[in-house]
Amino acid sequence: MKFDTIIQAMLPHDEKFYIYFEEAAQTLFDASLLMKKFPFSTEEERKILSIQISVLEHEADTIAHKIFAELSASFLTPFDREDIHLLTSAVDDVMDYLDGSSHRFVLYKIQEFPKEMANLIDILHESITELKRGIFLLRDFRKPEPLQKIIHKINDYENQADKIFEEAIAKLFEEETNAIQVIKLKDVYVSLETATDKCEDAANVLETILIKHS
Repeated sequence: MKFDTIIQAMLPHDEKFYIYFEEAAQTLFDASLLMKKFPFSTEEERKILSIQISVLEHEADTIAHKIFAELSASFLTPFDREDIHLLTSAVDDVMDYLDGSSHRFVLYKIQEFPKEMANLIDILHESITELKRGIFLLRDFRKPEPLQKIIHKINDYENQADKIFEEAIAKLFEEETNAIQVIKLKDVYVSLETATDKCEDAANVLETILIKHS
């Protein structure tokens, strides 16, 4: 057994949940940093970036399984078991849609990124950045104001993403004459916008936890 595995086994159950959530948030953040490079990368570079994101997605799946296993083995948890399950699933969903978006960029061989698509990627990254900050604040509920601000920011980012998405789809249908290209770009837009929706889902769970502990 590895030394770090032995140390993890000796940690209090509360501490394990916090560590796993922070690892999941960091993994998601790292993936979003790779995604931000897509609009400025060549086709070959995007293939490499997509593989790197997939590696992180597998790591995130492993972390999620650890949380669920710990949830089954623990009698006492730092907050409600249902909320732990919901937060784990929401964070994992963000990663899945981010990973799916990266695959679509490569599979569809998208050459030029519309500015709206680059803007959606930026907003997704900002939302994930705030989500990471929020998860790292879970250890201390005595200062709820910073977490409340983070939740509001994520909600604002989701609203911004909705607006950009609607305008982008309208512009796509109006200006793009290649039907196949319309289908490809629309699919990517939907995947990116859904990822921001999932960030908001995670923020809603954080808000529920905050309310229960206030």
